[in-house]
Amino acid sequence: MQLEKLILEVIAIEWLFLAVGLILGSIVSIAGTIYFYRRGFSKKAQALKAATEKAENDAGKIIGEAQKAAENRKRELLLQAKEEIHKSRLEIEKEVRERKADLQRERNRLDQKEEAFERKIEVFEQKEAALELRISDALALEETARELEKQKVHELERISGLTVEDAKNLVLDEARDTYRHEMAVMLRQMEETAKEEADQKAKEIIVSSIQRYAADYVSESTVSVVNLPNDEMKGRIIGREGRNIRAIETMTGVDLIIDDTPEAVILSSFDPVRREIARITIEKLIIDGRIHPARIEEMVGKARKEVDNTIKQEGERAVFETGIMGLHPEIIRMLGRLRYRTSYGQNVLQHAIEVCWLAGMMAAELGLDVMLAKRAGLLHDIGKAADFEMEGSHITLGAEIARKYKEGPDVVNAIESHHGDVEASSMISVLIAAADAISAARPGARRENLETYIKRIQKLEEIANGFEGVEKSYAIQAGREIRVMVSPENVRDDDMILKAREICKKIEDELDYPGQIKVHIIRETRVTEFAK
Repeated sequence: MQLEKLILEVIAIEWLFLAVGLILGSIVSIAGTIYFYRRGFSKKAQALKAATEKAENDAGKIIGEAQKAAENRKRELLLQAKEEIHKSRLEIEKEVRERKADLQRERNRLDQKEEAFERKIEVFEQKEAALELRISDALALEETARELEKQKVHELERISGLTVEDAKNLVLDEARDTYRHEMAVMLRQMEETAKEEADQKAKEIIVSSIQRYAADYVSESTVSVVNLPNDEMKGRIIGREGRNIRAIETMTGVDLIIDDTPEAVILSSFDPVRREIARITIEKLIIDGRIHPARIEEMVGKARKEVDNTIKQEGERAVFETGIMGLHPEIIRMLGRLRYRTSYGQNVLQHAIEVCWLAGMMAAELGLDVMLAKRAGLLHDIGKAADFEMEGSHITLGAEIARKYKEGPDVVNAIESHHGDVEASSMISVLIAAADAISAARPGARRENLETYIKRIQKLEEIANGFEGVEKSYAIQAGREIRVMVSPENVRDDDMILKAREICKKIEDELDYPGQIKVHIIRETRVTEFAK
């Protein structure tokens, strides 16, 4: 590249000097011609001609000098180019020598590796030959041993008068007769041990899940109380000829109970969402001070929007808190409606969240799908968001909602089977039923008023006392357990299992209760004698 630049530079200098000489000669010739035609004088023309010849001579000298200078520069550039070519040749030769040396070293290294591989192959071939020799020797020894074994068997058959098959059957029959009883005892012990270990493991999983999820409960009721600033506000809420209270009840669907309770109004409704809308409406009217039908209608609309926003936020909070993804927006809204739903005083949304966590923890302990268990736990009571508006139990409605919004078959079966209405088809469904029972039966989770509680306890004891052979019964553990004392003369030990099942069936048919009730039957024989 540098050599090409030098040659181009030489050619450019030659052309430059040639152009300068031609330009100078042309200028002198043109100037003389112009001067000659203008003046027309011969002397001047001769002088001009002489000047022109002189200029041409001078131009020739300049061109000659320029050509000499160009030749000198050309020779210098050629020398410089030759030096550059020589240096490049030396560098290339050096690089080639280094490359050849590297290739030679790599070739030597490969030759050494090849020799090492060949030596290893020779060693392996020698070992393979030795191994084949050993194998042939072992086969020969095995054949000899087989022949000896045949001879021994033939001799034993001759001496004993029995074939090998007959001797084997004889030994097996004797062993079967000898160890049959021991095997039965061992099998029974193994079954009992497995049952004990399974019960212990189940208890550990349940206790661990309960300990890991310890939720607080706030009891809620089916009525709401709105505090008033003074008793005069009761008259304003009632309005002239009762028009205000009628407007509130008509627009909200809630009964307003205004009695002698000081500074309070009671709202009663089976629908908790309507009751919440009425509560917010009355509170807004009290703050605003203007209470008339038009204002009531406006406040009801605002309260309804506020409750709808709260429902959406509560549903999103439940989904975010439990980490369940991919739920349909309508299901999320229904989860938010559970915020205003109670069951025996227990908030249903909080109950659903707790069942979600308990089922997830137990699924993790058993190696099942944790997210599927949590999803089914969160949605197991989704039907309670619609049982006020549609016909059917919350189980049936919940299964329909799950199918409508494309939930999986395991989730649908968990919703249908968590109260035993449908048989569980997967382990997830069994876990949901267990988690639901744990959440409902936990002390403090659900409550009743005192009168209902006493009636339920009395009814429980009446059911147990109504069976033949029962002497007395005691309901304990807040009605979650009943101990039944039976007469040993009228009830045998074999009858106790059937009697317990009959009592449980009657309790399930006739009594409404949260969680589950454990039935204990106690049969005791006492003998009393007096020493005289």
